[in-house]
Amino acid sequence: MFNSDNAAQVIFIIVSSYLIGSFPTAYLLGKLKRINIFEVGSGNMGGTNVARSLGKGWALLTIVADVGKGVLAVWLARDLLLPEQIGVATSVSATCVVVGHNWSLFATLLTASFREGKLRLIVRGGKGAATAFGAMLMIQPTQILVAAAIAIAVIARTRYVSLGVLIGFAVANLWLIVLVGTEWQKPILLLYAVSLSVMIVLRHRGNLQRLLAGTERRLGEGAT
Repeated sequence: MFNSDNAAQVIFIIVSSYLIGSFPTAYLLGKLKRINIFEVGSGNMGGTNVARSLGKGWALLTIVADVGKGVLAVWLARDLLLPEQIGVATSVSATCVVVGHNWSLFATLLTASFREGKLRLIVRGGKGAATAFGAMLMIQPTQILVAAAIAIAVIARTRYVSLGVLIGFAVANLWLIVLVGTEWQKPILLLYAVSLSVMIVLRHRGNLQRLLAGTERRLGEGAT
């Protein structure tokens, strides 16, 4: 667990995972096409909005990179920084890399502006699905792939990406909780399961409201 002996490593994991998650893939790819991803479509820094705004190829590149952020953060923490405390390293890094994507330091700074002599900062970020998927791949690869298949089936049937994401992560998180309860996974991973549940719901609250109202945009509908 966290103690004076591993405090420096845990702090470094928190900072490095957050910064890895903060890498604004969608924003930077959008700038290559002279598009500000925060000003088109849903305004979200994620693959779905990139698909609507830039095209499927750019969206695939965004998703792969964002998944890679989750994989990299957990691998760095678990295998290099704190291998003697795998549970702590995994849970902390997996949580912080998603926090970094959702509330990105780099995206916030890159989109800063000056108005009337004052610095204007708006906290920017995405919804964390792809990055959380990458982290989950390092924790429970079989279970997250099954959950992803369920999510894809829901999206294919309804064309609601947000609904597929919410259902997929609900399955993955419940599965992780069961594995912890049966001692197949370390109890500290409940930190990630609970944190991820809160972040997914928080970042998708607008989607939930639109789903309930029947106004959620479907996959394939263009950005405005």
